[in-house]
Amino acid sequence: MPYIKVGNENSGPIDLYYEDHGSGPPVVLIHGWPLSSASWEKQLPVLLSAGYRVIGYDRRGFGRSSQPTEGYDYDTFTRDLNQLMATLDLRDAALVGFAMGTGEVARYLSTYGSDRVSKAAFLSSVPPFLARTPDNPSGVDPGIFAGMVSSLVEDRLAYLSAFLADFYNVDVFGGNRVSADVVRFSWDIAANSSATAEVDSVPTWLTDFRNDLARIDIPSLVVHGEADRILPIDATGVPLHDSLPGSRMVVVESAPHGLTWTHADEVNAELVDFLR
Repeated sequence: MPYIKVGNENSGPIDLYYEDHGSGPPVVLIHGWPLSSASWEKQLPVLLSAGYRVIGYDRRGFGRSSQPTEGYDYDTFTRDLNQLMATLDLRDAALVGFAMGTGEVARYLSTYGSDRVSKAAFLSSVPPFLARTPDNPSGVDPGIFAGMVSSLVEDRLAYLSAFLADFYNVDVFGGNRVSADVVRFSWDIAANSSATAEVDSVPTWLTDFRNDLARIDIPSLVVHGEADRILPIDATGVPLHDSLPGSRMVVVESAPHGLTWTHADEVNAELVDFLR
């Protein structure tokens, strides 16, 4: 299994697990919370068949990557991504972020520019700015995230079950577009990730990406589920599209947050069309 070293914590290395498949223009997949690169299962074969080299990696603290107790902020996440891009010497790449991963896309392009990147896709996005403030009235009450942290600290495993129910809108799509087995698989990934990473990542979602977005100068795709309960479209997808002049916006009717599984056919068609 390939790893890239991105730092140290005391006597131990901090390594990112990654997979690198296929040939052609590179596509880098950046997963969401609380999952790993395994969550791209529905996208990987489609992108490979379409002629792309597909690189997926696990964010520090998640999946098969190292689980340090530090570095859970978007500047560090983005340095990790840049280390991956530089080590693999990726050029003319597309960055595809899902949920928390869209923050890495925005911060990477703002910090490191588009020399290595030709396109960016934001699926179920966190940017531009999730918190409700006087200058961002469409945002979400920050107290919700404080409550989320409290619930994770009190009983992380129980909270993950409740979160994933809303992640996939199981009451609507359970047994139809998403099986109990898929939800259990997602729970297993989340449960085996770092408790520290899961707790410390939550406050990062309130990062203000508005200045980052102003620096993005490449074609962008915004895909969001109409029924996203985790990151409501009016607080995220719509203002993100408005912040990226010339971006393409796709609203997937009735889709939940986890639309890369429940509505994979629709998402994959839009993604491949955009990449081409």
